[in-house]
Amino acid sequence: MILAVDVRYRGDRAVAAGVLFEAWEDCEPFRILFAQLTGVAAYEPGQFYKRELPCILALVEQLERRPEHILVDGYVCLGRERRPGLGQHVYDALAGQSAVIGVAKSRYRGTPDEARLFRGGSRRPLYVTAVGVGQTEAKEFVMRMCGVHRTPALLKRVDRLSKQPLDDAASRLEGIVEPI
Repeated sequence: MILAVDVRYRGDRAVAAGVLFEAWEDCEPFRILFAQLTGVAAYEPGQFYKRELPCILALVEQLERRPEHILVDGYVCLGRERRPGLGQHVYDALAGQSAVIGVAKSRYRGTPDEARLFRGGSRRPLYVTAVGVGQTEAKEFVMRMCGVHRTPALLKRVDRLSKQPLDDAASRLEGIVEPI
């Protein structure tokens, strides 16, 4: 089981969305998750995980078992020094029970060239970092994901879902969300 997550903020509130799928090539999720949180931490430069981590964990807590892989919108490690990014904090919070793959759309200063991944004929790379799975394997997983464009289809979908108000999103999905 693979979980892709994304979070959007509105003041001190956040809507986290997640899509669960079984195989890297899947074009449709078998379950969609939402969590709405209030009182989220204010943004602190260099401490982004303090804001995002509780939102991601709220999604994971809805599951009966941990996903094998979690995809986050961002980095697992930052720069050549491999400082902990959001993905590393997710991995640590889950005691390494899920491998975490970070997929970022913009380059963080000092990101090694081996993190670059070109998909769909795009001239702009994605930046893939990972923990709990090797860098090469993580990039192969993202490359295999459904979609012909730079950003895989399920990552685009979870991004769109996170932008919807929770009540609106849940009502639109009624009847297509299957429990695991």
